[in-house]
Amino acid sequence: MSSPMHVRKAIHFVSMKAKLQSFGGLRLLLVGCLAALLLLFAVRTLSFTTSSATATAAREAAEAGCGKLPAAVAQAMVHYATANVTPQQTAAEIGVSLRVLQRRAPCNFLVFGLGLDSAMWAALNHGGRTVFLEEDASWIASVKAGHPGLESYHVAYDTRVTDADELIALRHEPACTSQPDLAAAAAASCRLALRGLPPVFHEVEWDLIMVDAPTGWTPESPGRMGAIYTAGMAARARTPGAGATEVFVHDVDRHVEDTFSKAFLCDGYLVEQVGRIRRFVIPSHRDKDGTPFCP
Repeated sequence: MSSPMHVRKAIHFVSMKAKLQSFGGLRLLLVGCLAALLLLFAVRTLSFTTSSATATAAREAAEAGCGKLPAAVAQAMVHYATANVTPQQTAAEIGVSLRVLQRRAPCNFLVFGLGLDSAMWAALNHGGRTVFLEEDASWIASVKAGHPGLESYHVAYDTRVTDADELIALRHEPACTSQPDLAAAAAASCRLALRGLPPVFHEVEWDLIMVDAPTGWTPESPGRMGAIYTAGMAARARTPGAGATEVFVHDVDRHVEDTFSKAFLCDGYLVEQVGRIRRFVIPSHRDKDGTPFCP
């Protein structure tokens, strides 16, 4: 891609005229504050800044009649009430992840991609740890200028969408499907195993993983082949008894997201699809000799 930042900005900042629909039942964050939330979402302005006036509005909205909300939650509410853009996923698609977050938050939530919806995910997981992995270092700087509290890391990819047909064949390679974790797969030279991930990836056991990046809309884009495989391996390597990992893959209307999610996250672990998002529930495979890669 000759100018990834320009393309990304064109995609991310396209004006979407419909309001962001209210996310009913945000009981983890807004118990007793529904009236304030609805009021905020009824207010629209032309732009959002991180000025002191905005911070004051966030605090006042948080405290109006229902006690004080955490600053990050209040700021996210004001951001989506006043910004002239909406997240990349539809309200119905967001609802899939929201229902899981209502049940499991606060939790460890890993998101491939940093975007217009990042402040929302972090707010919905208030009290947990939400980490974003992003391919574009300049985009990280741009987003964090408005949301400095987001925990994000730069990740480099060495694949292209044009590699997808070759890489899908690795579904039958022991180097990729017979390893206990991502590090072992990388040592066995599985091309799908992402390398150079930040230490936090290996240090934390992830309850939820969202694959909504890297870019994959042009032949020379990195594609999500490695991200999907890596999410599945992180789930399989989880400590036994810690529960299953729920993995979400967005844009499954595209060839790569469709075929790689079915192959490496497995049809047998697919529990839900709404619009362009799929939810997989993957149990730990660690210390379970003989467990097949897919059920």
